[in-house]
Amino acid sequence: MFRFSGRALELVWSTSRPLTIVLAVLTLAAGLLPAGVAWVGAHIVDAVVGASRLWASDGHAPLRSVFEWVALEGLLVAALAGVQRGLSSCQSLLRALLGQRVNVMILEKALTLELAHFEDSEFYDKLTRARREASTRPLSLVTRTFGLVQNAISLVSYGTLLFRFSPWAVLVLVLAGLPSFLAETKFSGDAFRLFRWRSPETRMQLYLETVIAREDHAKEVKLYGLGPLLLARYRDIFRLLYSADRDLTLRRDSWGFGLGLVGTLTLYGAYAWIAMTTVVGRITLGQMTMYLMLFRQGQSAVSAMLSAIGGMYEDNLYLSTLYEYLETAVPRAAGTAQRGAKPDDGIRFEQVSFTYPGATEPALREIDLHIRPGQSLALVGQNGSGKTTLIKLLTRLYAPDSGRILLDGTDLREWDERTLLQRIGVIFQDFARYQMRVGENIGAGDVSRFEDAARWREASDKGMASEFIDSLPAGFDTQLGKWFREGRELSGGQWQKIALARAFMRSQADILVLDEPTAAMDAQAEATIYEHFRELAGNRIAILISHRFSTVRMANQIIVIQDGRIIEHGDHQQLMAQDGHYAHLFTLQAQGYR
Repeated sequence: MFRFSGRALELVWSTSRPLTIVLAVLTLAAGLLPAGVAWVGAHIVDAVVGASRLWASDGHAPLRSVFEWVALEGLLVAALAGVQRGLSSCQSLLRALLGQRVNVMILEKALTLELAHFEDSEFYDKLTRARREASTRPLSLVTRTFGLVQNAISLVSYGTLLFRFSPWAVLVLVLAGLPSFLAETKFSGDAFRLFRWRSPETRMQLYLETVIAREDHAKEVKLYGLGPLLLARYRDIFRLLYSADRDLTLRRDSWGFGLGLVGTLTLYGAYAWIAMTTVVGRITLGQMTMYLMLFRQGQSAVSAMLSAIGGMYEDNLYLSTLYEYLETAVPRAAGTAQRGAKPDDGIRFEQVSFTYPGATEPALREIDLHIRPGQSLALVGQNGSGKTTLIKLLTRLYAPDSGRILLDGTDLREWDERTLLQRIGVIFQDFARYQMRVGENIGAGDVSRFEDAARWREASDKGMASEFIDSLPAGFDTQLGKWFREGRELSGGQWQKIALARAFMRSQADILVLDEPTAAMDAQAEATIYEHFRELAGNRIAILISHRFSTVRMANQIIVIQDGRIIEHGDHQQLMAQDGHYAHLFTLQAQGYR
């Protein structure tokens, strides 16, 4: 039940030691003060009764002791109010610090994950559960733990005073809260199982909210009239989830009410017992007042303790989702190589095959390929043929199932990851459009030079983006996107020039990969970009993926991929002479321009 309690306490302690210590001290004080108030209250009643008797007998009563007890109780009540305020303040501050700490832990873990994790729907469910609940649960668990300690201290002090009345009173006090505790614990487990079961539906709801309410989907949603359909689906998911929540809530509250009556009957039975004992003269009126208060507060303490234990059980269940995510196994990159064994050998694919996790058919089959420095390679094939997958393997976003990929004569798995990535500049067709400044969008290509305005300018010149950037209101400081104030949206072609400039930020990159990055440009602009790109490539390796054969024909090597296999390999003249698949596609496209 308390598997993660120790880890939660350690997490809170490491988040803020001073606040944790203050919280512990205030919890101790909050546990002792109520019993002190009850004890002083008994003395007030007895002092008042004694003074009343003296007044009735001789018309004179000493009131000093009454005022002293009243003053002492006032001080204790004021101290208790201050302690409770302090507890609330500590919890609020810790909640903010701990929420940030856990969210950072979740994001830090995300940075270590492989691409395969983000393409796995089950893993997304795990991530959704961790982000939705677990960021608030550590403090809840610690708060409940301190609350348990506080109420335990109070119960011990109450029990010590009640024991003088009767040991059985202490036993009744403890047993009265058990039925409610058992019901709460059972339904906490049911609620957690419901939470895990509905993760995919919850994620779908979040996705539908994104599609309906974000600007990058708004055009199609309006033009195709998708809004009512998507909203209806959103409502259907809510009704499904609400139905399960409603059933659980009704069962939980019905059982809670019924079993809570047991505790109420026990409380009033104890009241009758204490009243009878006062009537027969075994205890004073002040003691009766104290015992009634102790029994009422004691039962509240027992209920709070049992509720805290049930809540801690529930928090532990939810925390399991956080640590299940944080402990996701991620293989460590073991490579350390800074240089290759054959610096002029370039890139080699040797019998490389790869199948995506969960897929039945390989995405690549027995790929053999060699690209030397200074050469350019164009990849041609239908969508889904394996072109982008080949780039993912080259950039080590995935590892091949069989065969090996060499860079400068050294297996990619033996390279230091940072060194390898610094040597590769990639622009994917679905490149990121960051809702940040223009310069930051370009600087993202090299985090070590992220704020370097001189490098922004140099890279944007190479990416042919400087002309339109200079026409923007604040140049490189212009906010892009519509999420933030005064943001500007760019055309597709302008965004692609930003992406090209981002790739040129990597001055050390000697492998440049363009995965259809100019699809939004017209033919003339694309031809200009590629001609410019070829001039800048120099002795670098350039890999191009494009459906426009006017661009493809510029490459030194062209490979045609179909169903994950290389079916043709050569330069443009050789492939046209073979009169095969490439020649057929080239002829079809050429006819479209006649």
